[in-house]
Amino acid sequence: MQNSNANVLKPHTRILTFLAALAVFVVIFVPIWRIELVAPQYPEGLEMFIHADKLSGDVPIINGLNHYIGMRELHEKDFIEFAVLPYVIAVIAVMGVLVAIVNRRWALISWFVIYALFGVLAMIDFYQWLYNYGHNLDPTAPIKVPGMTYQPPMIGFKQLLNFGAYSIPDIGGWIMAGVGGLLGILVILELVKNRQR
Repeated sequence: MQNSNANVLKPHTRILTFLAALAVFVVIFVPIWRIELVAPQYPEGLEMFIHADKLSGDVPIINGLNHYIGMRELHEKDFIEFAVLPYVIAVIAVMGVLVAIVNRRWALISWFVIYALFGVLAMIDFYQWLYNYGHNLDPTAPIKVPGMTYQPPMIGFKQLLNFGAYSIPDIGGWIMAGVGGLLGILVILELVKNRQR
């Protein structure tokens, strides 16, 4: 006779899943990504923070600089992501809470798969966003360098004329990555437990 508790999560897995879901909720309210620009004329650096629903930091100054090289200005209203992303993140967090309530291995695995797909799609969208802004330049811009594009790095460092551009996760990005890693470990441990039965 099959054990009815075979598909039930370990107690610590259930607790960690619930805490992970709460952590995902936090991402709605903190910066997810940051882009830093450093140049001789801005030794203190310029920063732009990407939140779930807005941009913050030195956006007006960066827009002014982008004008000279023909990049479009950054305005929140131009990004549908800012309208929907907080709700998507909230739904994903609620899924995690439901996993802890349902307390079944299949629910944890399902949440992990959905979470991973969301992460992949989000990074693809972010790359396309950076690509479009760095390549679709105004041909009448005051500064034109033949063959030059200004796509910031998705992650890491890139030299853009006299500006060094850094692109790194912020608090929300690290939370999302940490939760993804934790879920992956929990899924593996649960599957190992199931095989040992």
